[in-house]
Amino acid sequence: MRALILAGLSALALSACNQEPKVRTGDAVAGGARAVAMLRTAAGVDAGRATATEVAGGIRYTLDVKGLPAGTHGAHVHTVGRCDAPDFTTAGGHWNPTMAKHGTMNPQGPHEGDLPNLVVGSDGRGTLGVTVPGQTMAGLLDADGAAIVVHAGPDDLTTDPAGNSGGRIACGVFAAA
Repeated sequence: MRALILAGLSALALSACNQEPKVRTGDAVAGGARAVAMLRTAAGVDAGRATATEVAGGIRYTLDVKGLPAGTHGAHVHTVGRCDAPDFTTAGGHWNPTMAKHGTMNPQGPHEGDLPNLVVGSDGRGTLGVTVPGQTMAGLLDADGAAIVVHAGPDDLTTDPAGNSGGRIACGVFAAA
């Protein structure tokens, strides 16, 4: 009987060794693709950068901004890789391939381009890091590209189509890095 118990425990221990580690959404991907967008204001002043990095199950966005007005600002991925001043409307609307409603607090949302609000301090600097599940680098860098836009005011995270976040104050076009 003792031999049978030891054999069972040994088999259980060996089976635990053969399990693959679980990959979670947001985990780093070896050799994952990256894209970078240099942000500029309507006057052409450097306003920082955004990086999109392919991770398990989505894309991780990191924004590091400077020289922007203090306060809370909507930040979104837009469908077209163009940032023509003064109003950056050439960036199109929010990236929304699933035709969802705007906002992470909207029961019919969010757009794939909806990111959390960006908080800028009194020194004009702010950072944001977020993983958006389901996105792909191929979708981001499609034929007409994509842009990252920072808005003048906070995103209310609900109102379609843009969260009442106001005008576009900084924009950058994503390019493969």
